[in-house]
Amino acid sequence: EVQLVESGGGLVQAGGSMRLSCVASGFPFDRWSIGWFRQAPGKEREGVACLDNIDGSTYYLDSVQGRFTISSDNAKNTLYLQMNSLTPEDTAVYYCAARCSAPTYWGQGTQVTVSS
Repeated sequence: EVQLVESGGGLVQAGGSMRLSCVASGFPFDRWSIGWFRQAPGKEREGVACLDNIDGSTYYLDSVQGRFTISSDNAKNTLYLQMNSLTPEDTAVYYCAARCSAPTYWGQGTQVTVSS
């Protein structure tokens, strides 16, 4: 059974930092792409960052480029998202998902709220 469990969300002031974690199980973590998506109230879910664990390539949403960093610890089957210089526009529920181009499996999400 595939499981993705996010943690690390919460409330932070604008300009602050936060790190999200996603512990994965039930699939070949080191051979799939895996990424972070987010959904803000009243908006569609969007891809934030993706990591291809085969070749190490990464993708970032334009609005987070330079502020967010995606990484993984394959020994722990854990995906991270380091978020710096957060703005209220980053407020959303953040999800990790396997297979970025066509997400097949999703975590339950973790709320990130950035206050102004």
